[in-house]
Amino acid sequence: MIQRRLVQILLAPFSLLYGLGISLRNAFYRAGLLKSMTFNIPVISVGNLSVGGAGKTPHIEYLIRLLREHIKVATLSRGYSRKTRGFLEVQRNNNAERVGDEPLQFKRKYPDIGVYVAEDRAFAIPQIMMKRSDTQLVLLDDAYQHRSVKPGVNILLTEYANLFTKDFLLPSGRLREWPSAYERADVIVVSKCPNTLSEAEKEEITREINPLPHQQLFFSYYAYKAPYYQFNPRYRLQLDDKLEVLLICAIAKTDYLVDYLQSQTGSVRSLEFADHHYFDKEDISNLLRTFKNIESNRKVIITTEKDAMRLELHREFLIKERLPIFVLPTEVRFHFDEGPQFDELVRQYLLNFKV
Repeated sequence: MIQRRLVQILLAPFSLLYGLGISLRNAFYRAGLLKSMTFNIPVISVGNLSVGGAGKTPHIEYLIRLLREHIKVATLSRGYSRKTRGFLEVQRNNNAERVGDEPLQFKRKYPDIGVYVAEDRAFAIPQIMMKRSDTQLVLLDDAYQHRSVKPGVNILLTEYANLFTKDFLLPSGRLREWPSAYERADVIVVSKCPNTLSEAEKEEITREINPLPHQQLFFSYYAYKAPYYQFNPRYRLQLDDKLEVLLICAIAKTDYLVDYLQSQTGSVRSLEFADHHYFDKEDISNLLRTFKNIESNRKVIITTEKDAMRLELHREFLIKERLPIFVLPTEVRFHFDEGPQFDELVRQYLLNFKV
């Protein structure tokens, strides 16, 4: 803890310089020197102030499930870590290198929606409308800092274990903007809460965040479903306390996931990598070697849905070696029975949308 604090102090001057640049950019937007574009189609943004780990993908999927049976939904992401550039429509037969892991995950799970990637969101939305003129809503993934598009509803996520109010600017902390940037949000969701959250904790966090009069505050958590075999989702795995798990993942934060698996299985060991890491042959060989060294007759490999998109690049080898890789699905739920309230907020925005 002392060493971490010392590092933060040493990096503070660089954080200040970074913060000055961010402040200047935001000042340009307020003065109108930089323009935020609006469109004649509803736009909802889901983002966060920190670097990764707040749960944007599961919250985007929550909105997809909520709306896809009623209207034509499209998602628009940067396609972080993809090895291509420009505007692309994601197809189910693409791979993560071409379109990014999270957009590919959206398309595989919800093939009926339009999924797109582009660095320039303001350029991409007209392109989406040209490709699919019947699109009725665009969900912007990780676009809180991308102010070239002004969303109709701006949803800000902040992780329960690392609230933006207690964080610092890059590089001494994980914030991409000053904490005061939360004021642009219409909705704030405290994500990845424990499955049980008391009213007292809710009130304490509400005081800490201090939402403005125009903002609504919600508290969400993850509900994990039965893992499925990566190459045939019909095969499900029942977790129990006799099961030995090898977790392989490359996500921003693993504490929440590891805690869940430890509560459901006999033991958990993990191979962890940087967020969006592309597993190479050495990584996969290490996975095979580590798995074989587990002395148990009941052992499996578990990964996240996002990581499964990148592991698929080694499909032939994984199948050849008969590695039992199971994917753990994640769904967002809201505490205090406030899911219907959140849903109604979204519906009212769509019903009252005016060009």
